[in-house]
Amino acid sequence: MLSVGCNDVAKALESGAGVVALETAVLTHGIPRPRNLEAIQLMQEAVRTTGAIPAVIAVYRGRLVVGLRDDHLQELAEDKSAVKAGARDLAAVCAKGANAGTTVSGTLAACQLAGISVFATGGIGGVHRGWSQHRDISADLGEMANTPCCVVSAGAKSVLDLPATLEALETLSVPVLGLGVDNFPQFHSRGDNSLKVSHRVESTREAALICLHHWETLGREGGILLANPVAKERAFDYQEIERHVEDAVTDAIQKDVRGQELTPFLLDYLATATANRSIETNIALLASNAKIAGNLAMELHQLLGTNK
Repeated sequence: MLSVGCNDVAKALESGAGVVALETAVLTHGIPRPRNLEAIQLMQEAVRTTGAIPAVIAVYRGRLVVGLRDDHLQELAEDKSAVKAGARDLAAVCAKGANAGTTVSGTLAACQLAGISVFATGGIGGVHRGWSQHRDISADLGEMANTPCCVVSAGAKSVLDLPATLEALETLSVPVLGLGVDNFPQFHSRGDNSLKVSHRVESTREAALICLHHWETLGREGGILLANPVAKERAFDYQEIERHVEDAVTDAIQKDVRGQELTPFLLDYLATATANRSIETNIALLASNAKIAGNLAMELHQLLGTNK
């Protein structure tokens, strides 16, 4: 079911070099064409600048691929029939021979199969607003709790119920590390002071040491979230984005949008409401997270080599 598409990714996985997984739901559903392909390419380049190897993950013509080739990536970027695949969907999509962009949960499933311990995304999914009525909780959280991988993101998507998402992460024993911050970043914004991370770290070296102790010393099998706030010059004011999100959620409720369709709907609403500024912020934070993930992968590679 799993195949490796690129020679450099195959060699890196075999040798234990630094590899960073990249998801593709952002390509198929998260960012409008043609900026979607540009965003993935920027993430790949950001990883490469650190010396690590980017491994773009997707379902391509019924195969779960780690390290998508450029021509296959182009095809996926243009395929309007491509679906969005979480961990639960992978078997069905593969059986149908379809193309699919992998969500955080779907990408983490591939990371576990391939042995990749660092993954960069924009913002994780979590507990949606109004969850007490519809029980809409992303599979991302459960996969993070059960996969030994450090997910680098700009916190959780701002369209979520963020306090409930942090509570769920605590319940699942997923450490939430803030890179240079005490408060939890909120995707488009740097957040406010009401939500706190589990622990603050000042560098990817410190984060790598925590990962090593979590997995190697303590034998924990779950994941870690490294929250990297969006750059100040790209960040939205917290109150501004909150107003837009509240309007977007109201519109989604009126149109009965839910499930896997909800997050793309809300992000599209934000793009329209902000004259596409939210898209530019999204692309910027994706590239930033990819670079941090690359640095983390290289730090882990060095530490693991030292401890052998």
